[in-house]
Amino acid sequence: MSDQEFDFDDIERRMNGAVQVLHTEFAGLRTGRAHISLLDPVMVNAYGSMMPLNQVATVSVPESRMLSVQVWDRSLSGAVDKAIRNADLGLNPISEGQLIRVPIPELNEERRREMSKVASKYTEQARVAIRNVRRDGMEKLKHLEKDEHMSIDEHRAWAEEVQELTNKKIAEADEMFEAKEKEIMQI
Repeated sequence: MSDQEFDFDDIERRMNGAVQVLHTEFAGLRTGRAHISLLDPVMVNAYGSMMPLNQVATVSVPESRMLSVQVWDRSLSGAVDKAIRNADLGLNPISEGQLIRVPIPELNEERRREMSKVASKYTEQARVAIRNVRRDGMEKLKHLEKDEHMSIDEHRAWAEEVQELTNKKIAEADEMFEAKEKEIMQI
């Protein structure tokens, strides 16, 4: 693609990426039930770099309120334990050598509200990311029109398309937040 063309597919791909990141972050928010995706946001300091937990250990759900983390390399057990504690998930792992048990405590009302605020923060970050992609697209359109690679009418038409996509993706993020908030607040 040359600099004289507007790539709407790239704008759409980047906005979809922001929504996908939100989906991933929501998967890490716990709702009182154990699920392996709960530990997806955990990053472990291993071998001199930050790695996702699932690249250094196997996560399983032996019972409804317990996660089991089987660390592959015994020397990383301490780092995995520390990473789970520092992930701001409200979890306190119990280390037993290469096996780390992570009990899932019952959510009280205060913790539910806290989780809801975290979900709201994640949603706002997704909205900002979507708007940033929109801004980049609009700037590209302005440059194309200014450099006479695009007519004013084409600029307006593409700008409307970008705005419609932005509105659609922000609405999608808001719907995801409403569903997650409902899930968190359920008793």
